[in-house]
Amino acid sequence: MLGVPPEVYSRDPQQLIPPLQDYVSKLPLNEFEQSDWVTLHTDLLFYVADYLIQRHGAHWVVANDPNAPRGYRYVIEARGRDGQTRRVDPADVVMTEFNNLPIEITRMLASAELTLRLTTASAE
Repeated sequence: MLGVPPEVYSRDPQQLIPPLQDYVSKLPLNEFEQSDWVTLHTDLLFYVADYLIQRHGAHWVVANDPNAPRGYRYVIEARGRDGQTRRVDPADVVMTEFNNLPIEITRMLASAELTLRLTTASAE
């Protein structure tokens, strides 16, 4: 994965942040076609999800969503620092990042962590 050995990534998914940031920073986003955006969106949403699962013990759940074509969607659920269980849709996290270019991997991950209250805004 972008030069990060699987065993290193498995121990610490943060190790992928620098090479992933370097990768997305070099992408010619202004030349992207819809299929390119879909591929990047999918790759990033699975990284966000896997990061939350590995780093914070989050997990995938099925959430009812009457607006979704099938009536449900998959989201990430985790217990925040305050003991409350919350959910976040990694697809929404990535889409928010796409709407605030340039893509910043740490901002994207921090957004998901803050939504789930896994960290505070002033956490190191």
